[in-house]
Amino acid sequence: MNGHNNDTAVANVRSVYFGKLLRDAIFECLDKHTKEVIFIDDFQSYIQQQTFLSLPDLVLIEVDENPEWFNQVSFIRDHPILKHLIVVLIGTTENAESRKKALKLRANDYYVYPFPHADFISRIAFLIRFKAIKPNIIELSVQMQERYKIPLSKRLFDIVASGTALLLLMPLFVLIGIMIRLESKGTIIYKSKRVGAGYKIFDFYKFRSMRQDADKMIGEMASLNQYANEGNKNGKSAFVKFNNDPRITRLGRILRKTSIDELPQLINVFIGDMSLVGNRPLPLYEAEQLTTNKWSSRFNGPAGLTGLWQISRRGKKEMSESERKELDNYYANHYSIFLDFKIILKTIPALIQKEEV
Repeated sequence: MNGHNNDTAVANVRSVYFGKLLRDAIFECLDKHTKEVIFIDDFQSYIQQQTFLSLPDLVLIEVDENPEWFNQVSFIRDHPILKHLIVVLIGTTENAESRKKALKLRANDYYVYPFPHADFISRIAFLIRFKAIKPNIIELSVQMQERYKIPLSKRLFDIVASGTALLLLMPLFVLIGIMIRLESKGTIIYKSKRVGAGYKIFDFYKFRSMRQDADKMIGEMASLNQYANEGNKNGKSAFVKFNNDPRITRLGRILRKTSIDELPQLINVFIGDMSLVGNRPLPLYEAEQLTTNKWSSRFNGPAGLTGLWQISRRGKKEMSESERKELDNYYANHYSIFLDFKIILKTIPALIQKEEV
């Protein structure tokens, strides 16, 4: 991502900054790149006076000496019109608890000053572009699919293999569904939004292996992330995976240990959301972190039920975030029917994981 593209992306951005400690520093950083920077002293009054046409593109909120920052972000995220604004929090000291709260509130980012201006502008540029494409995600998918086409042989194999597997496994699906409902309340199939090949967003299926309130607990568990504090100046990771996850049910641990919880993804394969072999589709909050051209190229390859990451070092502590990204990029650039068969043959031994992840 070069400087020219960043300047183009943020040239028309209207920014609002609430805080006093870092006003001069933020003005110096944004003034040359953005259309307008407005500094406000009364957050609530300013927000309430805005119309749909006058809303800013970016809201920056200082955390230090601002005990109301949590309520301010909550107000924005709960508002039917304001909730899509880009919100970036800025502090002067690292605070793990504030980061957890920011994640829970769905703040777009959390920076600790001082930080490299170029990195900050690059991140803002990505967030602006990502915001712009979200309302037109269907159009974006069409455009990307014109560039990315799954080979016909791969698609035919996916249909035949997944269709046959679904027919044979139907009795097992029914049995597992009954066991899940007997152990805990909630749906049998867990659905979540994932980003696959060509940035296609789709419903991703798994047997539910967690407590019904699992999603609400993630903000309180940031310190348990297996990929925490890797490869990011701001201390955030692109991937999220927890060791010995306390949200998992007893049956869920068995399902995960044997990877049976993944079987409903055969439906995703059959209907064309993903392939049997490819890069794992990512949750939206993980995909948003892959902002550079180097790492975003993983989306130029097919999304898959299994892939190089699963058969290489899945669940091992020495598997770094950078290594996982490199594997994803390698597959996107080199996938073939021969590589797929090799991965499928190696997948079965990799299904039995040695670690609760």
